[in-house]
Amino acid sequence: MASKIVIVGSIAGQLFPIFEKISKLHTKNSFSLAIVAGDLFADPETASPEDEETVSSLLVGKISIPLPTYFTIGNHALPQTIINHLEKGTGEVCPNLYFLGKRSTTKTSEGIRIVNLGGFLDPSVTAGLSKEKYLPYHTEGDAKSLHGANTADILLTSTWPSSIRTGSSIALPEGFEDAPSEQCVAELCAALKPRYHFSTSPNFFYEREPFFHFPTEDHPEPRRVTRFISLASPFSSSKARYLYAFSLDPSAPPPSELPAGSTASPFQPTTRKRPYIPDQQTYSRYSNQTPHHRPSKRARQPPPTPSECFFCLSNPSLATHLITSIATDTYLTTAKGPLSSPSTYPSLPFPAHILLIPLTHAPTLAAIPDAATYIEMQRYRSALHSMLVAKAGVELGAVTWEVSRADGIHIHWQFLPVSVDLIRKGLVEAAFKVEAENEKYPLFQAREIGDGRGERGDYFRVWIWRPGEKNEAQPCKEENGHGSDMPATSAGIEISLVLPLSASLRFDLQFGRRVMAKLLGLEKRANWRDCVQEEAEEVADAEAFKKAFRGFDFSMEED
Repeated sequence: MASKIVIVGSIAGQLFPIFEKISKLHTKNSFSLAIVAGDLFADPETASPEDEETVSSLLVGKISIPLPTYFTIGNHALPQTIINHLEKGTGEVCPNLYFLGKRSTTKTSEGIRIVNLGGFLDPSVTAGLSKEKYLPYHTEGDAKSLHGANTADILLTSTWPSSIRTGSSIALPEGFEDAPSEQCVAELCAALKPRYHFSTSPNFFYEREPFFHFPTEDHPEPRRVTRFISLASPFSSSKARYLYAFSLDPSAPPPSELPAGSTASPFQPTTRKRPYIPDQQTYSRYSNQTPHHRPSKRARQPPPTPSECFFCLSNPSLATHLITSIATDTYLTTAKGPLSSPSTYPSLPFPAHILLIPLTHAPTLAAIPDAATYIEMQRYRSALHSMLVAKAGVELGAVTWEVSRADGIHIHWQFLPVSVDLIRKGLVEAAFKVEAENEKYPLFQAREIGDGRGERGDYFRVWIWRPGEKNEAQPCKEENGHGSDMPATSAGIEISLVLPLSASLRFDLQFGRRVMAKLLGLEKRANWRDCVQEEAEEVADAEAFKKAFRGFDFSMEED
C-alpha cells in the first residue's frame, strides 16, 4: 500500500512556522510520515536565546508535531539540550519526533526503509568509523558500513553524491554552483540503489532526471530507478522549493518501463582495499591460551571500548566488507577465517560460517535492556535455517553456539551448517558432551533459557537444529522455550544444550569451534588464524552468501 510522505529542507530552528505549515498540509493530505532532510535545529555555535527557547518549548510539548517525523544530523551539531535528552531515551525527542542517528538503517511501521548518513566527510579521519554520534562529521568507513543495508526506499545524506549531474541535461538555477559532494556518498547510492535520494542545497532546489541502475550479478532484478532531489531551506532568499511530497509503495516492483527522460546511472563502480583486520571471533585476554592456562599478568588488559571492539560499528577498523545484512538491533557478518570453506558443503558455494551480532555493545544478552535484540537474533537464525532448507533440502542442519560471560566483550552467536545425518545419529550432541568431559567441564543440560536473564551465572549454549520432514511429528522447541507437540515441518527439530560456567573456570572461548572442527574433519582449520583469506576471497564469499540469503533476509522485506 502506498504511503504519502513529505520531505522538508533545513529548518535550522524555525520549528513553529514549519510545523504549522506541515500540520495544515497533513490535514488535507493525511501523510504517513515526514522527514527533515537537513538541520532541524539552529547551529549551537550561533544560536540565539530565541533558538534555545524553541528547543525548550519542543521538549515540554508547546510545539505540536502532527505526524511521525524523522530527522538526522545536517551540517552542524545538535544542541546540547537535545543531546542530553537523547542520551536518556530511545531516540524520541518528543511525541512524533524521532532521531534517526547520524548513520543508520531504519524501517518505519509502513515498511519504508530509510538509510541515512548525516554530516560531511571528516578529512582528518582517513579510515574507520566516526566515534561522535552528534557531530556533523562522517568518514568513508561510515558510508561503507551502510552498504550492508543492501537496499533502501529512501537514502538521506547531507552532501550530494559526486558526479550526480553527469549525463544530466538539467542545469542548476542561474547563479548557483554545485553543492558539496562526496565520492563515498556516490558509492553508497550506487550500492543501495534507492528509490529516492534526498539531500539539501540551502539556497536552491534541484531535481535530477531519474536514473536507472544496470542489473548486476548481485542485483539481477529489472533495472532499479533512483530519483535524486535536493531541497532548499524554507528561509532561503531565493524562495526556492523546500517541500517535496510524494507517494511510495515499498512493496512495488521496479517499473516495467523507465520513466520518461531517464538516464543511465552517473556513478562508476570503484573498488578499494581495506587494511587487515585483527581477530573478529574472540576478544578474550585468554583467547590465545590453552584451556585452563593462567595467563601472565602482562597479558591482562582492560576490556576494549566500543571504539576498540571489533563487533561494534564505531570501531575504526571494522571489516565492513564482511557485513551481509543489517536489521534494527542486529547484523550478520561472514566469519573472518571461517571454519568451513566454499567446498565444505556441496549445496552451498560459500563457507556459510556466519556471525549474528547485536548492535549493542554488551557482554551478555541479559545485559541488553531491550528484549527485541534476542527476538531479532532468533529471527535471523530462523531465516538462516530457511535458507538451508531451500538450498539443501533435508541434507543440512545447523549448529549455533554462544559464550555468555559477564566479563566478556561483545556477545554474539556463531552459526555453522552440519550434515543432518550427524545430527540424526546424535553425533553432534555427543561431540559437545564428550569434549566437555575431556576438558573436565561441567555437564551439559538440555534446556531452553531464552535470552539468559534467568541464569545465575555464565554459560556456554549450543542449539542443534535439523529440518523436519513430511509427516514427522516430534516435540519442537519454540523461541520462548516452551515445548509443543506440533508436527515438525519447515520449523525443524531442535535441542538446546547449556553448559554452566563458574567464574573461576578457565573456559576456552574456541570450544565450540574446536568441537565442530573435529566433528567435520577440519582439525587443520580449528584456529581461525590458519584460515585467513585474502580480502578478495572474503568479499566473494560475502557476496555469494548475500545472493543466497536475499530471499530470506527480513531486513530487506517490505511490510
